[in-house]
Amino acid sequence: MPATLEVKCTSPDCELDMFELHYTYDMPDDVGVADFTCPYCRESETLEAIEL
Repeated sequence: MPATLEVKCTSPDCELDMFELHYTYDMPDDVGVADFTCPYCRESETLEAIEL
């Protein structure tokens, strides 16, 4: 099963509380939250991984 990364945006001005990234191909091991931006507010510094 492909990896899934759950992410939350902590920006007080953003209306998106969380989203999931579903990898459909092999991602390099060093890819993490810092490599993505929020699809709503376009910020990257305010993203945090949700640990299950």
